[in-house]
Amino acid sequence: MSLPPETTVGEIGERGLLRHLEARIPLGPGVVVGVGDDAAVVELGPLVLVTTDALVENVHFRREWAPPRLLGRKALSVNISDVAAMTGLPRHAVVSLCLPPAVTLGFVDGLYDGLLERAAETGVNLVGGNIARCDAGIVIDVTLLGQATRVARRAGARPGDLAAVTGTLGAAAEGLKLLGQGARLDGDGNLASTGVWTESAASAVAACVRAHLDPRPPLGLAHAIAQRDLIHAAIDVSDGLSGDLAAVCRASGVDVVVDSTAVPVDPHVVQLTRARGGDALTLALHGGEDYQLLVAIPPDRLGDLRELAAVWDLPIAVVGQFEEGPGQVMLKSADEVAPLAAASHDHFRRLLAGGEE
Repeated sequence: MSLPPETTVGEIGERGLLRHLEARIPLGPGVVVGVGDDAAVVELGPLVLVTTDALVENVHFRREWAPPRLLGRKALSVNISDVAAMTGLPRHAVVSLCLPPAVTLGFVDGLYDGLLERAAETGVNLVGGNIARCDAGIVIDVTLLGQATRVARRAGARPGDLAAVTGTLGAAAEGLKLLGQGARLDGDGNLASTGVWTESAASAVAACVRAHLDPRPPLGLAHAIAQRDLIHAAIDVSDGLSGDLAAVCRASGVDVVVDSTAVPVDPHVVQLTRARGGDALTLALHGGEDYQLLVAIPPDRLGDLRELAAVWDLPIAVVGQFEEGPGQVMLKSADEVAPLAAASHDHFRRLLAGGEE
């Protein structure tokens, strides 16, 4: 019997919620035993990738800012981005939910609408998980298994390699600011409120808020790169370009010089920061949650990468070049070259609430 969406998880209990979710989750390819047993049984390739990431209420999201469907999509996407960064294919995921008893079935169904949508788009099977009570707030913890025949790592960048990124940067960080100013999307991802901005800025506001709430990692391109063995190293731009470049440099034992004029700042961010007098480049360098791909690629393979990226209509920007050094990131601006300090998110150094300091 179908339960009304306002029913709380406290009213139906753990087993009732589990039965409800089991009925929604299909048995996909490569799944021998899916949801409902003590463990899932799945088939995977020669190399198995394992990653996990959690979205925690009032740390990564605020319930009043994030429609549950988009929250579900993002919860899976941030894990898919890690697999894409290693040029693998995501295959199977388990989802652990920690919920206050007052959370409604409608919220959980919306969350699973998003999870199942993103899973279907990317070939991922939801094969199990766990449910627990948490009075402090919602936690959505996803563990994702992927497969690969070869992987790209953060280590491997060589002097002379180009530092190249897919897509544009800064929109997700701008979207977080806009949410704090009252911008909202509805459950379908359409703009419901521009917040403090006028309707003339609606298109830019919507694009930036979507970038924050519903990121789309370049999974197809990442896997195609692996098949052609184009790159020496890769990482996803999740903590900010400055911090993720620093991670590649530390792992590879090289320096990188970044050209400030080459950083692909999202044009919607440029439009909005120009109107309010902000700094679009700072958002692109340090904002994070772009979930684009940063690679170290030999100069003679750049054309192949651009040609491949065009299939997905993804721009490729060369932001700098790696060189010999102890692992520093340098920023070239006008005639000056100076160290670029990483300003990426650290859970224990900065206390965030929905992304705000």
